Amino acid sequence: MSITLTDTAAKRVVDFLTNRGSGIGIRLSVQTTGCSGLGYNMEFVDGTNGDDTVFEDNGVQVIIDAKSLIYLDGTEVDYVKEGLNEGFEFNNPNAKAECGCGESFTV
Repeated sequence: MSITLTDTAAKRVVDFLTNRGSGIGIRLSVQTTGCSGLGYNMEFVDGTNGDDTVFEDNGVQVIIDAKSLIYLDGTEVDYVKEGLNEGFEFNNPNAKAECGCGESFTV
């Protein structure tokens, strides 16, 4: 099992945590949403819960709850800038399809 971050994504997370002034890493999870069924959720965290799995990549702790891990295993998180748009992108090998807007996926 693994979750990875590109160098660009890791640098962006470290910048966010530095600006925030606290935090141990990011929490990735999935939630029911959108037209395809599941959506990604990412938040900065100050601690872990009992059912969390913690991965470390490029100096960043990525924390995932047990329920989300089966959907996110093998995912690579990238940070992409395209014109005026920028944001985190999830390259998930478990996703069988994504909705047209890219906000949700199905497995």
